[in-house]
Amino acid sequence: MDWLLDPFQFGFQQRALLGGIVAAALCAVVGTWLVLRGMSFFGDAVVHGVLPGIALAVVIGGDIHVGAAVAALVMMAGVGLVHRTTTLKEDTAIGLLFVGMMALGVVIISLSDSYTGSLTAILFGDALGLTVPALTLQATIAVAVGLLAALLHRPLLALSFSEAKAQALGMRPRLTHALLLVMIGAAVIGSFQAVGTVLVFGLLVGPPATAALVTRTVPQMMMVAVLVGSLGVTAGLVLSYHWGTAGSATMALVPIVLFFVVLLTRAAVLALAGRRVRRRGPETAAPAVAAPAAPAGSAASATPAVETERTQP
Repeated sequence: MDWLLDPFQFGFQQRALLGGIVAAALCAVVGTWLVLRGMSFFGDAVVHGVLPGIALAVVIGGDIHVGAAVAALVMMAGVGLVHRTTTLKEDTAIGLLFVGMMALGVVIISLSDSYTGSLTAILFGDALGLTVPALTLQATIAVAVGLLAALLHRPLLALSFSEAKAQALGMRPRLTHALLLVMIGAAVIGSFQAVGTVLVFGLLVGPPATAALVTRTVPQMMMVAVLVGSLGVTAGLVLSYHWGTAGSATMALVPIVLFFVVLLTRAAVLALAGRRVRRRGPETAAPAVAAPAAPAGSAASATPAVETERTQP
């Protein structure tokens, strides 16, 4: 037990734990919709897209959160502009701005006297340097995103199932999509100080992807994603304390490792179930095979789950 508790006897470790858990919850809520809508690449682009704003704020001594917000808006507006005014697909615009914004951020931060230290802190975070005001701001952003996610739950469900049907149901899919982009930007802004602009993507995608393997409904997926993310943060801090590794990187790595552990375990369980079905013979094979045909959280079961929730009164 001491091995688990020793890392949190210091105040900075306690603040790192609190900030990491808030970041995990924030990213789990937003990341669930990223995974369901297949927008992980866009989320990664936004994570890198805030880099120029943070870098400029560091160089001129401004507020890094304001800089990140402005850069996120520029990133989203740029993607929309390229997509609307050209025949290029949206992923091409995302790829262009992904590289361009990150490169611009590195160029700007290179103007700083403390180039290496500043770039490392921006990219990989400073979990052990979180302050009470930073935690307060992070919690405020998390509450705001949580409320917005609750209000948009049904429109996002409809949009995840079919944009055309969402439009037919009067759900205003374009506005819903725009507000989802705002939520993505807010999640990145509220989390980058704890785990960095690069590693926040691990919390955005890792826990929701893991939850998708073992759940059938969106609320379940969000709750499991919060638990997986919080476990990753806690285990990451404990391991980094005892192994002497970077806290933010370890926190972001653990959820990814958990995803593959769950994936391999689930595959082994399904394979074992398939063998048992084959041994029972043809007379009992049909009802037994029906269950694993669309396992919980799989791509085949995610859409029906969304449709079921959307059509409930």
